[in-house]
Amino acid sequence: MKIALAQINPTIGDFEGNARLILNAAEQAKGLGAELCLLPEQCIPGYPAHDLLERPCFIDKNLEALDRVVNSAPDIGLVVGFAERSGSAWGKGLWNSAALIYGGRIQSVHRKSLLPTYDIFDERRYFDPAREVQVAEFKGVRLAITICEDIWNDPDFWSRRMYDRNPVEELVRSGAELIINIAASPFTIDKRHLRGEMLKAAAVHHHVPVLFANMVGGNDDLVFDGASLAFGDDGKIWARGAEFREDMVVVDIETGSGDIRPTAVDDDDAAIEALVLGTRDYAHKCGFKQGILGLSGGIDSALTAVIGARAFGADNFEAVLMPSRYSTTGSVDDAIQLARNLGIQYKTIPIDSIFDSYLSAFSSHFEGLHSGVTEENIQARIRGNILMALSNKFGHLVLSTGNKSELATGYCTLYGDMAGGLAVLSDVPKTMVYSLCEAVNRDGEIIPRAILDKPPSAELKPDQRDQDTLPPYNILDAVIEKHIIAKFDAQALAAEGFDPELVNHVLDMVNRNEYKRRQAPPGLKITSKAFGHGRRIPIAQRWRP
Repeated sequence: MKIALAQINPTIGDFEGNARLILNAAEQAKGLGAELCLLPEQCIPGYPAHDLLERPCFIDKNLEALDRVVNSAPDIGLVVGFAERSGSAWGKGLWNSAALIYGGRIQSVHRKSLLPTYDIFDERRYFDPAREVQVAEFKGVRLAITICEDIWNDPDFWSRRMYDRNPVEELVRSGAELIINIAASPFTIDKRHLRGEMLKAAAVHHHVPVLFANMVGGNDDLVFDGASLAFGDDGKIWARGAEFREDMVVVDIETGSGDIRPTAVDDDDAAIEALVLGTRDYAHKCGFKQGILGLSGGIDSALTAVIGARAFGADNFEAVLMPSRYSTTGSVDDAIQLARNLGIQYKTIPIDSIFDSYLSAFSSHFEGLHSGVTEENIQARIRGNILMALSNKFGHLVLSTGNKSELATGYCTLYGDMAGGLAVLSDVPKTMVYSLCEAVNRDGEIIPRAILDKPPSAELKPDQRDQDTLPPYNILDAVIEKHIIAKFDAQALAAEGFDPELVNHVLDMVNRNEYKRRQAPPGLKITSKAFGHGRRIPIAQRWRP
């Protein structure tokens, strides 16, 4: 039997469009000689639909779309993810389900057993877990049809398991000859390695081939990378889908052979592709055709400009230079050169006269007080206002340029450089910004070398440097990573060899600036712990580790 793994890019709530994607994939799979086509988890409603799942009309439309797929599908088997009403008088009343469709009807329905409730996942808020699992038979092959998290609980792979059940084990004991896993598994840099190792381990552990069909595309802060996989029972790879684009690969389970797409060797290249895809889909699915950003001549805005130009296309992306009395000639020249290298339009709107009008308006109120952070923030907010005015007038999506290190420490200005519709680099630490820029320039200088070489500065006062306020970024990012991702407190960080005074200073900045992060634009998650709804910290609280 030949089985197609279909990586499609659904849009949440676009039931007609999602059904069309599924039917087109079915036709393509049939044309390639496949007898069964696997589609991603929740591909009918889109994932994650969050509280839309609590609206009865949303579930109705999802079921109507499923009916259209059943009635219109070509003569090929399909495994399709949808939201199913349980009909139960208790619980949430919904299952996260997969329908096995063939011959103009639903042959069987399989419900997700393990519902993740950690990080960005909140499935127990909407779904009830399956209480039992069953093997499906299709053309003489006994299938274990599982959904995403169901396969992430193998006792041989995880030192600490999240659940007390292993539905894959239960299905294999019931005679399953092939493990199918349809998924909406978001991208993170570490997961692109971990996921394949985990699926391979499951195939070897159970002595059963594993076929994994993953969603692709961006939905809000999440990026789904596709990278569908098939492994034989000996751990040999049979098929692999492309990363970060819609694709279909076909695997022959009799011969153990299939399509194997090339994959990015370098994690930096994968991260850039994820950011481009996330930006493109966020804009497209929100109805934006053009983008804009403030281009300062600094490294963060440079990388954001590269991503924006690739996501929108150079003809649909614009940079705005907003120099002040503190902007160096080199920074302005670097910004112009970058815009020319990218082939994007740019305009210059100096802010000195606007800044002077602010200072004049506040002169009597600020009399006798030293100039400081307030005046610096006014400049940042002037720039934010200019960008938002252009956005309002022309309908462009504003990309904010702050990185994860700045967002962690509050080294950013509310309603200033934080203004925008999407915070592209909000999960990219400063040290990674440099690494990604080097990757951009690997095959030729796109980002002017001067941008990478000069000390980072907000240029809001004379001779300003980031390191006047922050520790060196290599140290700062190491502390932030261990604190945010590994959950190290001050004592544990000191035991790792970090200076206790520096640690206390950094953690104090992280804790004090939760209110800023709560007001930031949505960002794109590419690490295992991003700021946003996957990290829920109270603003008004006094606990300090």
